Amino acid sequence: MVQFEVPPIVPADPQANVTDLLVERVKKTPDRALFAVPEGDGWRDITAAEFQRQVIALAKGFAAAGIEPGDKVGFIARTTYDWTLVDFALFYAGAVMVPIYETSSAAQISWICSDSGVVACITESADHTDRLAEVRGEIPLVRSTWTMHGGDLAKLVEQGKDVPDAEIERRRNIATGSDIATLIYTSGSTGRPKGCVLTHSNFVELSRNSAKALSDVVEVPGASTLLFITTAHIFARFISILAIHSGVKTGHQPDTKQLLPALGSFKPTFLLAVPRVFEKVYNSAEQKAEAGGKGKIFRAAARTAVEHSKLLEEGKKVPLGTKIKFALFDRLVYSKLRAAMGGRVSFAVSGSAPLGSRLGHFFHSLGIVILEGYGLTETTAPATVNLATKSKIGTVGPALPGVGVRLAEDGEIEVRGINVFKEYWRNPEATAATFDGDWFKTGDIGSFDDEGFLKITGRKKEIIVTAGGKNVAPAALEDPIRANPIVGQVVVVGDQKPFISALVTLDPEMLPSWLSNNGLSADMSLTEAAKNSAVRAEIQRAIDGANKYVSRAESIRKFAILPTEWTEASGHLTPKMSIKRNVILADYAADIEELYNVPVSTTNVSLGG
Repeated sequence: MVQFEVPPIVPADPQANVTDLLVERVKKTPDRALFAVPEGDGWRDITAAEFQRQVIALAKGFAAAGIEPGDKVGFIARTTYDWTLVDFALFYAGAVMVPIYETSSAAQISWICSDSGVVACITESADHTDRLAEVRGEIPLVRSTWTMHGGDLAKLVEQGKDVPDAEIERRRNIATGSDIATLIYTSGSTGRPKGCVLTHSNFVELSRNSAKALSDVVEVPGASTLLFITTAHIFARFISILAIHSGVKTGHQPDTKQLLPALGSFKPTFLLAVPRVFEKVYNSAEQKAEAGGKGKIFRAAARTAVEHSKLLEEGKKVPLGTKIKFALFDRLVYSKLRAAMGGRVSFAVSGSAPLGSRLGHFFHSLGIVILEGYGLTETTAPATVNLATKSKIGTVGPALPGVGVRLAEDGEIEVRGINVFKEYWRNPEATAATFDGDWFKTGDIGSFDDEGFLKITGRKKEIIVTAGGKNVAPAALEDPIRANPIVGQVVVVGDQKPFISALVTLDPEMLPSWLSNNGLSADMSLTEAAKNSAVRAEIQRAIDGANKYVSRAESIRKFAILPTEWTEASGHLTPKMSIKRNVILADYAADIEELYNVPVSTTNVSLGG
């Protein structure tokens, strides 16, 4: 059994809770800007001391409104400054937040609220409030609701004015490291969401150790980040807490359509994103260049960027010709992309899905090192991450300090350490099934290199076994296909079938630009585009490219382009944009069967179905 374990850098403090991270930050740098909020065309800074004052004032409001230590409070909101303000105010009040994705349906809200036993709920928008109202009768334990759009946070602050500081100080010190800090429900890609009990120690110890491991990212002078991934997800939630511990200035932009303008004005030094964001940045730049008659220049620049980065990573000498081309493209292409992202981004932390080496090398040549990491809700987000001092494109890095990672006999990744959750809420059977001693069984398959850098190769439950007995990991085919600008999502199928096929959806945002650049009507509907010969040829090209990475038996032989879009609202994607494979396989069973109705000859070239 292959195993890598890294000892913690920072000694554990079993008595510490999350509020101590803010207290320590205020003591160290009370006047440092810890947040910035939009104001006019710019941003207004909020110091650490001012943030703490606002946290305590809101915590007093929760106390005055009847929230007791240990009470669970549901929270539905987008990624804004107020999200973290509420988060820490609940910590200070001694309460336990149960975050709910702002895109959650009424049924999902009902399940999470009833299963967790929340006694109060906070909603941001009128839409969130309406969805909660739909199921109000199903959650009788909820005795209070507050609406941010109705000004209820300010009303709570006013209500709590007479609560003494000593009461909040008492409440914030009740919890110790082993106590529950938050109850986060999994995104439910394989069934009903389960509540993950994350402790104060999970956040405190992981923040303190991660800050040291990533000191070149989060502890450098002037470090800042712009959060746009939902803070209801553990990935952004952990980073928001790590930023407070490390003194990183944080801004927020919940509307991804306004991301580029926000990046331009905020000018962060590092970003947190999922691979789909990097794909969008790349694809948008490529289509913009194509529209301006500079598509060939952009593609040549991209090839040079990847070549240059690979040579540097391998420690090889960069030929003079490549150096000259790189310098030219740096002025023509790379510098413009850097400027579009604010001009100061040096690092980007990427998670939730494999990035792919092409994008990793491309951004590396822009001067942006993408630090791929790996983790789950059950591991408080990161278990492994590439480091600023040493990273390897195509891996998710080594184990963080205080974390151990091993591979079971079948290649399943198992994790133990300071980041591993306590249990599934009120579900001892599921808890017992997911642990081997103190090792958490992730369900993912991976491999290590000699230095302990982990590579994710697939999901254990998603491995396809063809009728011929060939084991196929869908991600190896899906990830390169999804990188194509007009591909929305792709699901590889073929379990117990004679060959591998794929269901493909089109990206409605990128499709019009691509159609226009290829002399076609930009107004074409998804139904029309799915049947269009040029579109089908482009999908075929993407599939042929993916097939080059696998053996003949694993290659995609047929595909179907669906005239629809998979979204979270349709029930086919999780809030972090991962596909719900089992739901898709069930909903599109007829389309899958149609792919196998007509026999196909044995060849390594995929055929459009």
